[in-house]
Amino acid sequence: MHITHEWYEQGDLTIGAIVSHILYVFPSISFHQHPSHDFIDNPVVIRKFYQHILALVFAVDEINGNPKILPNATLGFHIYDSCFDSRMTYQNTLDLLFKSLHFVPNYICGNQKKIVGVIGGLSSDTSSSMADVLGIYKIPQISYGSFEPAINDHIKFASFYRMVPNEDLQYKGIIQLLLHFRWKWVGLMTPANEAGDQFLQTIEPMLFKNGICSAFTERTENSLHFSGNIFDIVDQSKLFSQNFMKSKANAVVIYGESTSIIWLTGVIIPKIMIRLILQQFAGKEPEWKVWITAAQIDFISNQIFSKVIDINIQMLQGAISITIHSKEIQDFSNFLQDVKPSGQDEDGFIKHFWEQSFGCSLSNATVMAGIMGTCTGEELLENLPTPYFEMSMTGHSYNIYNAVYALAHALHIRCSSEAICKRTIDGNRLFLQNVEPWQLHSFLHRISFNNSAGDEITLNEHGELAGGFDITNLITFPNTSYVRVKVGKLDPQAPPGKELTINGDRIQWHRAFTQVPPLSLCNANCLPGYEKKKKEGKKFCCYACDPCPHGMFSNETAMVLGIFIKHRNTAIVKANNRSLTYILLISLLLCFLCSLMFIGMPNKATCPLRQTAFGIVFSVALSSILAKTISVVLAFMATKPDSTIRKWVGKKLAYSIVLSCSVIQVGICAFWLATSAPFPDVDMHSSSEEIIFLCNEGSVLMFYGVLGYMGFLAIISFTVAFLARKLPDSFNEAKFITFSMLVFCSVWFSFIPTYLSTRGKYMVAVEIFSILASSAGLLGCIFSPKCYIIVVRPELNNREQLIRRKM
Repeated sequence: MHITHEWYEQGDLTIGAIVSHILYVFPSISFHQHPSHDFIDNPVVIRKFYQHILALVFAVDEINGNPKILPNATLGFHIYDSCFDSRMTYQNTLDLLFKSLHFVPNYICGNQKKIVGVIGGLSSDTSSSMADVLGIYKIPQISYGSFEPAINDHIKFASFYRMVPNEDLQYKGIIQLLLHFRWKWVGLMTPANEAGDQFLQTIEPMLFKNGICSAFTERTENSLHFSGNIFDIVDQSKLFSQNFMKSKANAVVIYGESTSIIWLTGVIIPKIMIRLILQQFAGKEPEWKVWITAAQIDFISNQIFSKVIDINIQMLQGAISITIHSKEIQDFSNFLQDVKPSGQDEDGFIKHFWEQSFGCSLSNATVMAGIMGTCTGEELLENLPTPYFEMSMTGHSYNIYNAVYALAHALHIRCSSEAICKRTIDGNRLFLQNVEPWQLHSFLHRISFNNSAGDEITLNEHGELAGGFDITNLITFPNTSYVRVKVGKLDPQAPPGKELTINGDRIQWHRAFTQVPPLSLCNANCLPGYEKKKKEGKKFCCYACDPCPHGMFSNETAMVLGIFIKHRNTAIVKANNRSLTYILLISLLLCFLCSLMFIGMPNKATCPLRQTAFGIVFSVALSSILAKTISVVLAFMATKPDSTIRKWVGKKLAYSIVLSCSVIQVGICAFWLATSAPFPDVDMHSSSEEIIFLCNEGSVLMFYGVLGYMGFLAIISFTVAFLARKLPDSFNEAKFITFSMLVFCSVWFSFIPTYLSTRGKYMVAVEIFSILASSAGLLGCIFSPKCYIIVVRPELNNREQLIRRKM
């Protein structure tokens, strides 16, 4: 069986291409009659993908008109179709290399132009099938849409390049997108193939690690070929489980090739619409979905499900997509407006595209002409709805455009390096020496150039595009068209965990959502006064909210800082360095909050931060207490006549003490993080019945170094406060600081043996208790007497009373 759609244009140097545009009917062979009897020449055109072909032609024409690139040679091209089938991909790739009537591999006619590089394919299957053939002959292949992980093996696929970034960045983007909108209960939809397996194996551990649960996982046989007289895609609707229909997950991640969207809009969305209608009739609130699509997916349609998709495209309103980065190329839209079927005899794709796009026939002699009418040939592509054809350059077309330029730049460097492309005296082009395809690899491996849109196009050491992704929002219109608005990006150069930047204000959600952004949770968050309780047999994102035990919950906030700010101009607040008091109160507040970092699943963010943050914050608190105590002593000594200490009294000394003492602890923690930072780990020895997730401290010596420095500051503060405890009350709070330091030291001295004698999760509990107890001791001993006077005995909170007490 030989099926071909091709477009050939002659040139001094020829670029090959395998695109995915036409879908043929491939019936199963029954062996009861000759296979050719079952074949029906009725191709299905994925109309939007015709732009991929035009993008390649546009790029070649643009290069041939540019005197700065290959000035002494012209580029030609030869485009074939993969027909979305591996068998056709193998056949057409060989036919591209060894064009002959009898299809003889390794045989090249004398006048046949050698292919110097091939662009393709769109999908992982197409790209890998092409690579099997092209790799043998070391011909450069640049894929414009494949993320196939197996082709990352540059020993086996040394000739393979791709104009898409590494897919790991997309996985990170999906996770960060879900975390950004706090979607913790999400659905996953993938094809039932190797790429879908790889996606699930990669994304599910990442979801678990970030506290996100998969509500359901739908695996679909995403076949678009005929089986008898009915599309297999219809049969696949039987596999659509009730989990999807009943799930509360409002966020659904769709992974797969572009044809996945046909399955979604042709089968899944009609089921959803029926359910929504039934819910409305039953008086229930309809459950809408937020669709999150991967970069491989484009919003496409074909004539089989066109009427269904015209209706259901509205359901995709508000979809958020990780898309291949693209920019508008100057003059490309004008180029598309000039595309007509007349005068395009070399274009073997346009006939079926034009007829299926405009519902007419280009030939008066066909049956279709009598049914649908004859095409005028003056129809305009810009009048086609967006799901069928776009006038702006899509991400895949942008990749093809850049791939053509990458090959052209590599050829230009090759021609310039040895001056093998020259003109004869009479001006005719002459190719003095053949350019072998394998010679281009050394140039492609380090290719870097700026395209006409201003983007820097660079391939990294793995042959992948060194770039990022766009985040787009789908906005639909009643006329079945849509626009994709860029609302963010994924930047691989950003710090880890910060790759995603998104402008939520630009997103237009589905009109039916009453809350934006919508929620996607297994159950609502627990209200104050309730605690989470695990549901047996359910995922950790699903929990019950039980009332907290009596006496274990308070709905009142810690208001000491507020009291001191409100009464900041009173005598007792101003008596002993008001600024130091604020610093101490803020640091104590952070000390209480530090305990929250010890709760929950250990991860790469909390493990390094929780011990270092705890050490630094407590050091600031202890430094503030030490500064307050020293200030009390110096203030009393400065009252003596002719005292030389008076020049030391003031805020500068206090701030210097806080800063210098805190900086030392910061240095210790920074050295700890730089040399042996804490990291997430598991303990399989403390308990024989369970595996405990915990934070490995990295360096135990550094951990006790942090505690030791805190102990040093506490002992110094206690000593100074103890010696100053008998100074007049109006000048000092040393008595209360002495008590607070006594409590603090007692807690942490008892912490060390207790901590060393416990194992597993109880070690964390001991540390949390020590943090809360010592923080409460400092807060209570130092500030309770002052709060008592401010709130209960305000008549004592004046300068006269303080002086009288001193006398």
